[in-house]
Amino acid sequence: MAIQGIGGGGFGLGGGGNSGNPGGTPPGGNTGGPTGPSGGGNTGGSAILNALNNSVSVGELSANDVSTDATPIIPAGAYDYGSGKVFTAFTVEDIVEGNTQRVTRGLWSGNVGELTSFWTSSYQSATQKEYYYEIYNGDPTDSTKEAQFSIAYGHYAGSGSLGTNEDSPSNAIYSQFQQVLLPSSQTTFTFGSVPQDDVYVISINRARIKDKLDPGNWELVLSGSTGETLRLVDDSGDTNQLGNSNKQAYNVVSGSLLNGVQNEDEIFGAVYPQFGIVVLSAAALDASASLGTVRTSNTDAQNHGKLFTAISGAAFEDSANGFQARSEEEVKSTFFFVRAKNAEYNFSNNPSYVTGSNGKLNQQTFVGDSKSYITTVGLYNNDNELLAIAKLSKPLLKSFSNEILIKVKLDF
Repeated sequence: MAIQGIGGGGFGLGGGGNSGNPGGTPPGGNTGGPTGPSGGGNTGGSAILNALNNSVSVGELSANDVSTDATPIIPAGAYDYGSGKVFTAFTVEDIVEGNTQRVTRGLWSGNVGELTSFWTSSYQSATQKEYYYEIYNGDPTDSTKEAQFSIAYGHYAGSGSLGTNEDSPSNAIYSQFQQVLLPSSQTTFTFGSVPQDDVYVISINRARIKDKLDPGNWELVLSGSTGETLRLVDDSGDTNQLGNSNKQAYNVVSGSLLNGVQNEDEIFGAVYPQFGIVVLSAAALDASASLGTVRTSNTDAQNHGKLFTAISGAAFEDSANGFQARSEEEVKSTFFFVRAKNAEYNFSNNPSYVTGSNGKLNQQTFVGDSKSYITTVGLYNNDNELLAIAKLSKPLLKSFSNEILIKVKLDF
C-alpha cells in the first residue's frame, strides 16, 4: 500500500483504496485525489448514509453484510464515511523547511578526488582540436570513461593558430572566455596588475562541478619541459580573504593542498568557482614551467597540447601529482509530516485484498476490522502527478485502532 501524495499542500495515501465508501473527491480543494471507489457487495454508499441517518449500529450493519455475503461498509469505530480517500492535502503545519547544508565531493567521475589518468579523444575532429582538447579519465573508446575537462589556448590577436585576428581559433577562445568571465568594461585578462595577451583555459565538465568548484580544495601539478614541477592552488584560504568563500574569482598561486599557499605575490592566473574554469597566464607558465608557448601568427601551434603534456606528464612521473579537486553543492531539505488518522487508509487497492465478483474481503478476520500495511509514501503535486517516492524500512500496520505519523525528508 502506498501512502500519501503531496500536491502543493496536499497529501494522500496512494494504493490504499477504500472498500465500501461512496465515491467522492477527498478534501483538500484542488489538491485532492481522484474519486474514491464505491463499496463492494450489495451495499454501497447509500448504506452508509442510511446508517448515519437512521442510527443503525455498526454491529447491525456488519451482521447485515455477513447475511447478504457482502463486503462490510464501515468497520468497527469508523464513522467518517469520507475516510476512503486516496490523497490527503497537506496543511501549513505539515510542511517544515529544513536547513541548507554545504556538501563537498570528489570532483571527478565516481566522486573521485584525484585524477591521475589523462586521455585525449580520438572522436574529436581536426577542426575541433584546433580550438580545444577534451580530456577523459581513460580510453574514450571504453564506454565507462567520461569527459572530465577541456583545455584551450587563447590569444587576443589570434597568434598561435591558423587565421588572423577574429578568424583564428585562439582569438575565438580568448574572446569567448573574456565575455563569459570578465565585466563588460574589461576586455583583457589581467592577473595582479599585469595584462595578459594570451592565456590557457581549463574548463571543467559541467556535470562534474555540481554547484561550483570547491575553492581551496583543488591542486594542479605541471611538469615542465626541463624537469621543473609547478604546483598551483588558489588563495581562497589566505588570511586576506577574510573567510569569504563566495567570491566570483580567486588568484591562482604556487602552493599545495598539504602545505598551503607558497607565494601569494606571484600570480599565475585566476579560478572562477561558479563556472568551474581556471584561466592561467601563458607568460607565467613559460617562465616557471618552461611550457614553450608558440605565438607565431597564422600557425597551428596546438599550444593547448603543451598544457596537456605538462598535466599528464606530471602524473606519469609520480601518481601523487594528479589533478586534485572537489565539487561543492548546497543541499536544501524540506520535511513533510504524513499523518494517517485512525479512520483513514485501512483498506488496500491491491487485487489480493478482495475476492470474487462482489469484492468480498479475502480475509474474513478483516470483516468489521480491516487492516492494511503501509510501505511507501508518494508525494504529489496539485495535478496528482507523482513527484517523489519514499520507501519505509519495514511495512507499518494500519487499522482503525491506531494512527501513523511518518516524517519524510526531501533533499534537493
